[in-house]
Order: sequence, then C-alpha cells, then structure tokens
Amino acid sequence: MHQQELLSKADKYFAGGTLGAFHLPPDVAMVFTHGQGTTIVDADGKEYIDFLLGSGPMILGHGHPAVVEAVERQLTRGTTFLTLNEPIIELGEKIVQAAPCGEKIRFATTGSEAVAFAVRMARAFTGRPKILRFEGGWHGISDGLLFGARPPLPSDYPHATADSAGLPTSAGVDVLVSPFNSTGEAVELIAEHGDELAAVIVEPLQRCIRPRPGFFEALREETQKRGVLLIFDEIVTGFRLAWGGAQERYGVVPDLATYGKTISGGFPSSAVCGRADVLETANPRRRPFPADPQSVIASGTFNGNPLSAVAGLAALQVLERPGTYERLYAMGDRIIAEIEAMGREFSIPLKVGGEGPVLQLLFTNADSILNYESMLYADKAKAYTFGVEMTRRGFFISPFEKIYLSVMHSDDDIDRMLAAARAVLRDEIQAI
Repeated sequence: MHQQELLSKADKYFAGGTLGAFHLPPDVAMVFTHGQGTTIVDADGKEYIDFLLGSGPMILGHGHPAVVEAVERQLTRGTTFLTLNEPIIELGEKIVQAAPCGEKIRFATTGSEAVAFAVRMARAFTGRPKILRFEGGWHGISDGLLFGARPPLPSDYPHATADSAGLPTSAGVDVLVSPFNSTGEAVELIAEHGDELAAVIVEPLQRCIRPRPGFFEALREETQKRGVLLIFDEIVTGFRLAWGGAQERYGVVPDLATYGKTISGGFPSSAVCGRADVLETANPRRRPFPADPQSVIASGTFNGNPLSAVAGLAALQVLERPGTYERLYAMGDRIIAEIEAMGREFSIPLKVGGEGPVLQLLFTNADSILNYESMLYADKAKAYTFGVEMTRRGFFISPFEKIYLSVMHSDDDIDRMLAAARAVLRDEIQAI
C-alpha cells in the first residue's frame, strides 16, 4: 500500500492520524515500514538516517543481530507467562548490579507505570502524601505527575498546574513544583514540607538541561536529613549517559531509580530499582492494605515479559563492551561543537543542550540553559523548521524532541547529518 493511502487510513481511524503527540506537517509525514542499523524506510521507499530512535529505545539501532537472535530463540520458548521466568531474573540481576542504588527491582511495562510505582512506593514507605518535582521535567502520563511538566509562566511556585484536560484538581493537590537547578528554592521547600513530603523526583538530565554542580548533592543531603526519598527518573538517562546511568555520571546515588527505553532492546519494559526496604512495599506476601499500611499494588500482565527480557539482556551485553560510551560521547561532543560553530558562523543564536548520547538544539540568545523557563523562551518556530527540513532531507530528527545517538551511527552518518544541518541553518533558519 502506498504511503498516502496509509496516511489516509490513519487519519480515518486514529485520533489526529497519529499514535500520540508526535506529528509532522502533511507534506513531510511518513509511515515507516522497516529499518536496519541507522536507516529507516518509509512506505514509498525513501530512506532516512534515524536520529530519533523511537524516542530513545533503539540505542543499538534497528534489527541489531544480537537482539534479533535472542528474540527469535525466545519466540519458540514462550512469549509471556505472567509469573517469574529465567530471562527476566537474569535481566533484573544485570540492572541491579549496574545501578549504584540497586538492591532490588520491580518490573513494569512503560515508563509512566514505573514512575507511578516508584511514587506509590515512596508514599507507602514514608506514610507521607506529597511529592516535589521540578518544573518542565517529564515523568509520564499518570494523573498525579501531569502537573508541573508544562506550566505557563510566570509560575505559581510551589503550586502545580495541570498539563492536560481530564485531570481532577485533586490529583495535583499533593504535588509541589520547584525550578530545576534552583538549589536554594528546592532545599527550602524540602525543609518546609519535610514532615509531609514522601519523595523528590527529578530527571537527572532534565530534557536537555544539565544539572548545576552541587544541585543533586544538595537534594541528596536535604532529603536524607528529612527522611524524604530521592527518586531519579532515569527512563532516558539509564544505560545511556553511562553504564551506571546518571547516578554514575553525576556521582549522586538516589533511593530509587526508574528505568525504561534502553533496558529492553526496543521492546516494551520498564523498572523501579533501588533500596530493598522501599521495594519490599510491593511484596505480595505482605498483608494487603489497609491491614498493612505500607502494602502497595505494583503489578501488570506484561511486566517481566520474557521477549523484552531477552532483548534487554542482548542490548545490555552490547552496551557493556569496552569503549561503547566513549564513542557515543565522542560523536555527541562533535555534533555539539560543530553545530554551535555553525550558529556563530551564520549569526544564528543557538545552543546544543544535553550530554553526548542525547542532545537537543535550542535557538536561543541565553548564555546557558539552566531551567524550564530558559527552554520555554527558545525559538520554537526555528526548532520546528530545523526538524522538518532535516527530515525532508533524509535525516529523521524530531521538531519537538531530542537527538538520540546509537552505537550503530557511523562517522559517515554524522558527516552527512552535519552537512545537512549546515544547509538547513544557512538556507532555511537564517531567513526566519
């Protein structure tokens, strides 16, 4: 079936003709049919070098032989059991041993579920209702965490505003918001609300914003002092910024960490990992709530799926090879340096945020990107044009999201992408 026919069918049956928030203008929209390595192909046969990577999960690229072989072998052995299976036990051990905070683990299926489980465990363990999150961070689509992700400015700190229709006001009552990287404000809120604060949850690399030196150390010190749990949402950063994720990269160990995207080789899976005493709130052998006030439900039909587990084990074995992360950072650092140099050459105010393996281009005059407000004032029209025009030229880069790198991206892929970026900045962005 031709691409336009498929797009028309999607428009007929899907809300907005999409699978979710991601969309492109009609003249650029495509339907992908297959991919191999860093190349993905649409229904009309056009090839693209993929720098979105499914929003991060495809860190080995598409169709990696190690993942394909593992999944094909498991298909004949069983695809889901609900209960314990050998692959998920092996994957759980691998993640716990890699995570600096790791003692025990509970699997889920999506990042949103893992974060919801972590927050539920924190509330049950501490007996406290409130959560502190940071303005502009993304923690999935559960009702209680769709407050404070995309607030209007100026913000009404520490009160959280809803990010979507359909959310009951009550879901945000126990959510506090603070600006990312504002150490003083965060510490003050933790101290003020410590007796009712269950957890502080943070993306260690918030979207593309790096933490200021000392920010996480201050959060760790103050949360420990107040008996508040610190949760790192490592859905994006886990096994991407380092083998030990952002915990290793930034040298701060939380009480809990959530994982997704990279842990399952492109298949659906996520997890909460961390302190054994906190994870034990999800022990089904406990007396049920309310007889046991710390007993939580954290379960799901596809949690611990063996297909996802064998794919994840195969992926992590590749990522564990010597030199993997050094090469990812070398590619990312080159992109940062060369695109920022292009900005200076063409007198286009821009910054490339993020860390080597995951980046984001922001068109801004700001000296640095420190928080949600500095991201919000970046020129979205230019960012949208850049993503669309790069995609039009055969480089799949989201107009809304980050640039992801995989172990399969070659020097030639980067050369060609940078050449296209130069043309787009010179020929399209300068005119805006």
